[in-house]
Amino acid sequence: SFPGGKRDPADTDAVATALRETREELGLELGAERVWGQLRPLPDRQGQLVAPVVANLGPLENLTLTPNPDEVEEIFTLPLAHLLREENQGYTHFCTAGRYSYTLPVFLNGPHRVWGLTAIVTELTLELLAPDRY
Repeated sequence: SFPGGKRDPADTDAVATALRETREELGLELGAERVWGQLRPLPDRQGQLVAPVVANLGPLENLTLTPNPDEVEEIFTLPLAHLLREENQGYTHFCTAGRYSYTLPVFLNGPHRVWGLTAIVTELTLELLAPDRY
């Protein structure tokens, strides 16, 4: 999943929350000038609205990440080119009470499977970054 969490009283908006959570979870200090924008709010499974914020981190090789072991088990990245390859894209169909209920995207990368709300946010981001290819 992406860095995230609930808004603290000191957070002025969703962007401030996203930047604080990124700092707390990954040890990555980003300024608001790195933020490209905010995607439409999405409901999670508990009905809470999630406000995805998209930012430019710069070249990954220039980043020093210090994951918080209480919140982050593992960090991995997926290149845009990988996400855009059809063989790495799929969908999961969910059933409730034996009947089709809904479909969600999934992205594959070796032992990692990006699914759920993270895959939805990834899909929305791909639609913005590569509308002619996704």
